[in-house]
Amino acid sequence: MPNTDWKSIVGSVAPTIATALGGPLAGMAVSAISQAVLGKPDADEAEIGEAIVKSNNPEILLKLKTAEQEFAAKMKQLDIDMEKIAADDRASARQREVAVKDTTPRNLAYLYTVGYFVMISALFKFGVPEGSSAGSAKKSEMMDKLLKK
Repeated sequence: MPNTDWKSIVGSVAPTIATALGGPLAGMAVSAISQAVLGKPDADEAEIGEAIVKSNNPEILLKLKTAEQEFAAKMKQLDIDMEKIAADDRASARQREVAVKDTTPRNLAYLYTVGYFVMISALFKFGVPEGSSAGSAKKSEMMDKLLKK
């Protein structure tokens, strides 16, 4: 189903609504998109996706842009700050990591750091390899031939 494509289209045309899709205001965002695209506020995501992706009508994009402006005005009227919601979401993710005490991010950081220095050491010890690929070598030969002519 074209669900992932329609969300990227909405993200490029109506970023405020797209941001709301991933948070607690998702219902309002889907309703706004549904109303703009299909003329009814209660369409499901499959219907919305099909209408946006399968329609080559630029009027749909204009309707989404208008819905974006109306959605932003409604958020302002309701005194809902999208940036505060996003910041609170990041803060709760950080608090979760502290509470869970997961060592995976730390271990990955150590692994990448050690790997980086191992690769640098190998480059100093063994040098940089000659040429990057057969295609690169062939390209260099062709350039030499053209320059000689």
